[in-house]
Amino acid sequence: MEKLSFKKAFMSSPGPNSWKEAFILALKGLCMGGADIIPGVSGGTIALIAGIYEKLIAAIKSFDVSVLKDLLSFKWKEALSRTHLRFLIALFSGIAVAIVSLARLMNYLLKFHPEQTYSLFYGLIAASIYVVGKKVKWKVPEITAILLGTAAAYLLVGLIPVSTPDELWFIFLSGVIAICAMILPGISGAFILLILGKYEFITGTLKAPFSANEVVGTNNMLIILVFCLGCALGLAGFSRFLNWLLSKWHSVTLAFLTGLMAGSMRKIWPWKGEAVVEMIRGKEHIVSQANVFPENFGLSFIICIVLMLVGVVLIVALDRISEKHG
Repeated sequence: MEKLSFKKAFMSSPGPNSWKEAFILALKGLCMGGADIIPGVSGGTIALIAGIYEKLIAAIKSFDVSVLKDLLSFKWKEALSRTHLRFLIALFSGIAVAIVSLARLMNYLLKFHPEQTYSLFYGLIAASIYVVGKKVKWKVPEITAILLGTAAAYLLVGLIPVSTPDELWFIFLSGVIAICAMILPGISGAFILLILGKYEFITGTLKAPFSANEVVGTNNMLIILVFCLGCALGLAGFSRFLNWLLSKWHSVTLAFLTGLMAGSMRKIWPWKGEAVVEMIRGKEHIVSQANVFPENFGLSFIICIVLMLVGVVLIVALDRISEKHG
């Protein structure tokens, strides 16, 4: 029997088989990373419309108990061959580049050109609903699923941030819930943390990881570790649950995910009324803001409509690339 090398173990796992495929997958990761920066937009949405959502769920699921056993037994080559590392490296390289390079740009655009920025993403998601929806076999169960998904996301994105406990058990639970939201289309993990009243708390610990936390009475690093443990558990469990749903009820699950995208459009409607602001941990946060129709139909409105159309074109192009390269 031929001896398994690290190279063969790495190449035996699912993933791109050429530099061209790796580059295309990294570009999809770039789009996912760019979406994650936008409040109310999920990288899971981009993964779904780019045709890699199920591969992403399977890749996360590949890190299971058997892999852990191999690692603890120093069977690193066997563990490497079991995981979808080639897929994840290409994808997450694109996500990382987007987060590092686009964060400041997105913050600037959202601050000074919010209507135009949200218009582009509104077009992206509107086209995405069609692209994903055409893969669904529309029968009574699917119609019920999309209505439930739409209602769930619509109500969720309209929730007001609440005050919640700062104990470690709730930090752990917040990590579980937030990471599940991050891999669902249409729901932002950062937005879930804001609803749970833990966005400012968690980001505050990341700014000073080795300092003592006066609220909890422990070191920030412990809080970060507990949160990350919750994320790891949530990701491991929820990815398996999604994988099971997609294997058992593929069309119905896709319909529900499509509904989540449709409902989330409430959050990114470009034109907003006066914001209701609340002080949360010493910083202002928008807790509610009604969607309104544009006050005038001048140049700004025309630019927004054009950007919506650009978003639609981009999704159609991405869909064709996905169908061609898989």
